[in-house]
Amino acid sequence: MPLSLTEEHADLAAAVSEFAARFADILETRERLDAYGAGGRPAHWGELVDNGLHALHISEERGGQGGSIIDTAIVVEEFGRRLVPGPFVSTVLASSAVAGATECKASTAGLDLFAGGATGALVLSPSTLTAVAAAGGWSLTGSAPVASLLSAEQLVIGFTCEAVTRFALVDVESAGLERVAATCSDLTRDAGTLVLDGLAIETEAILEGLNERYVETLQAGLLAAEASGVMRWAVDASSDYAKIREQFGTPIGSFQAIKHKCANLLIAAELGTAAAWSALVALEQDEDQQMLAAGSAIEAAIVPSVEAVTEAVTIFGGIGFTWEHDAHLYWRRAITLAAQVGPRGEISAALGKVALDQDRRIDIELPDEDPAFRDRIGALLDQAAALENEHDGGRWYSRGSRRTFLAENGLAAPHWSAPYGLGASPAEQVVIAQEYNRRDLIQPSSVIGEWAMPTILAYGSDEIKEQFALPTLRGELVWCQLFSEPGAGSDLAGLSTKATKVDGGWELRGQKVWTSGAHEADWGICLARTDADVPKHKGLSYFLVDMRSAGVDIRPLKQPTGDAEFNEVFLDSVFVPDAYLLGEPGQGWRITATTLQNERTQISSGVSAGTEDGLRALIRENGHAGDEREAFSALGKIVATSSAIGALNLRETLRQLNGLQPGVGSSLAKVAHARLAREAATLALALVGPAALFADAPGDSVTGQLAVPQVLIGGGTVEIQLNVIAERILGLPRG
Repeated sequence: MPLSLTEEHADLAAAVSEFAARFADILETRERLDAYGAGGRPAHWGELVDNGLHALHISEERGGQGGSIIDTAIVVEEFGRRLVPGPFVSTVLASSAVAGATECKASTAGLDLFAGGATGALVLSPSTLTAVAAAGGWSLTGSAPVASLLSAEQLVIGFTCEAVTRFALVDVESAGLERVAATCSDLTRDAGTLVLDGLAIETEAILEGLNERYVETLQAGLLAAEASGVMRWAVDASSDYAKIREQFGTPIGSFQAIKHKCANLLIAAELGTAAAWSALVALEQDEDQQMLAAGSAIEAAIVPSVEAVTEAVTIFGGIGFTWEHDAHLYWRRAITLAAQVGPRGEISAALGKVALDQDRRIDIELPDEDPAFRDRIGALLDQAAALENEHDGGRWYSRGSRRTFLAENGLAAPHWSAPYGLGASPAEQVVIAQEYNRRDLIQPSSVIGEWAMPTILAYGSDEIKEQFALPTLRGELVWCQLFSEPGAGSDLAGLSTKATKVDGGWELRGQKVWTSGAHEADWGICLARTDADVPKHKGLSYFLVDMRSAGVDIRPLKQPTGDAEFNEVFLDSVFVPDAYLLGEPGQGWRITATTLQNERTQISSGVSAGTEDGLRALIRENGHAGDEREAFSALGKIVATSSAIGALNLRETLRQLNGLQPGVGSSLAKVAHARLAREAATLALALVGPAALFADAPGDSVTGQLAVPQVLIGGGTVEIQLNVIAERILGLPRG
C-alpha cells in the first residue's frame, strides 16, 4: 500500500500520478536523458508550480497550499514510482527545512522564493566543511557532493562552528561558492561538487531554531518516501511481468522461486513505506524519537531500495539487464538515494545507542474523541490498578481479582460485543490501549482463547457462550488449538483425525501435534473429519474438546532448548457431546477461517515488534562484549526493522480509524517478524563469541538460537506464507 492512509491522500496520489503521465511520462524522460545532467529546470517545472505540488507544505501566508509534510511525501513517493526527472525532491527537502525554522528574515525570504517556484538543495553539515567565526557571521571553506546541485537556485547549508550546528539560506550565485559539474549516477538528475572558498554567511542568513536532528530526520523521511515509490515500481513491474512471461509453457509466476521473490519484494516495499511514514511523523516528536525513526527509514527503506531493484532485475531476466529496459533507471535512482544518507555502519551504531533505552513510540490522535468515554475507561482502570493478580501454579497467565474485575467490566476483550466486551470501535480500542499504557497496565490475554472465543460467540449456543466466555476472560480456562497433524501441517484440510457420530455426540480418533500448551489447557478447539466422501475441505467439522476427557493422551515434545511447550495429543475414542459441535457437520473449514481471522486487534502507541529485547539484555549484561560499535550496530539493525514492522501494524490501525478497507500489512508483518527473530538470534550468537561454548552464555543467546524454528514454522512456515502472499495479494498464478 502507498503512504496514503486517508481518502484525501489517496485522491492526491491519483492526481499526482495523472500529472506524471501527462507531463513527465517515462518515455519522454528517456528521450531527454542527455539533458538532465546539465541541471536547470525540467520542462514540466512550470506545470508543477502552477499545480502547487512544490508548495503543499508551505503556509498559505507565504504563498503555499497550507498542507503538511505528509502531503508532500505522497507526491515524492508517486514521483519516485513514476521516475519523474528533475530536482523536485532536493527542492522540497530545502524548502521543508526552511519551513521548519522559526520565523526570521531568512525563513521568510526562503519560503517566498520556494513558493514562487525556485529550485533548491539541502546540504547537511558535512565533516568536509570548515566554518570559522568572522566579522558579522562565519566563513565557510571546503567541499561536498550534492544531489541536484546544478539545478539548485537556493541552498540550505548546514555547518558546525564551536560545537554548534546552524543552517543558512544561500544563493548559488554568492561569492566564494562554486558548483563543479559531474555525471550523476541517476541519469534523470544532476549532481555536482559544492566548493566553498571563504563563503561569507551573515547572521541574517541563518535559519533560526532549525535543529540538526530535525533536518536529518526530514531528509531520511522524504528520501525514504521516494525509495518507497521505487520499491513499489519494482513490485508492480516484476509481478506483472511474472504473470505473462512464460517458460516451459507456463507463466514464470507459477514457479515457487519467483513467487517468493515477488512476495519478498512486497514485504520490503511495505516495510519501507511504513518506515518513511514513521520518520515523517517523528518530526513532531523529541530528538530521541527522531533518531529512532530516521535510522529505521534509512535501514528499512532507503538502503533496501537498491537490493529491491536488483531483485526485480533477476525476475525480469536478461531483458531487465538491457539499456532499453527501465529497470536500470530505477536502480540508479535507488543508488543515489542510498548515497545521500552517510555510512551505514555509523548510522546503525548511533541508532543502537539510542535504542538501548528507548522504544519507538507514536501516539494516535483521535479528532472526534468522546471525553466521557476516556474518563469512564480511566476510572475503571484506576480501580483495576489498585487490585492484585494471582498466579495459579504453573499456568500461563495471571488471574484473580484484577483480571476478574477487568473481565467483568468488558476490559479484558473490549472489542467483543456485550455482555463480554464493550463492542469497542477501533477508535475506542485506541483510547483503551492508551489508558492501559498510561497506568503501565497490561491488557490481559487468553492467547488461543483470543481465537477460540470469537468463533464460539459466532457459532455457539447461548449455553455454550455462558459456559466459556467469562471464565476464559477471567483466566480460569486455558485453551489450546488441536489443528496440526503429523501428515497435515500447512495443508490443514488434509488432516485425518476422524469424528464418528454416536449416541448423544461424536467419537474422535486421531493424533494432533505441535499443540502449544496442551499440557496446561482445559479445553481445545479441534478440527476433525466427519465425512470422507466429499472434497477434503468440505468434510471437516469443528469441536470443543475437554482436555481432561477419557482417551485424551498428552505427551510433551521436548525441544532443543530443553523446554516442552509443544505436545503430541492422541485422541483415543474421545467422546464429545453434541453441544460441543460448533455449527453443522461439514462447516468446520468455514468456521476455522473465522478462528484464524480473529486474532485480537493489536492497537497500541508502541511501535516495535519487540524482537530487540534479547539483544538489549545481552548488551546490558555483557558490557558490549568487547566491541561496543559492533554491539550497538547489531542492535540498531534489528531495531530499524522492528520499528518498521511496528509502524506497519500501526498503519493498519489507522486505516481502520479512517474508515478504509483493511490493508495487507498484518499478513506481511508475520513473515517479516519471523525473519527478524532469526536475524536477531544470529547476531546475538555472534556477539557472545566464544562464550557460546557454554550453555549459560550471556543473554540466553544459545537458547535463543535453538528456539528460532518455532517462529519460522509455527502458524504456517515462512515459505507457505510467501506462497499465500504471492497468490492472494499479488495475484500470481498457482503452480
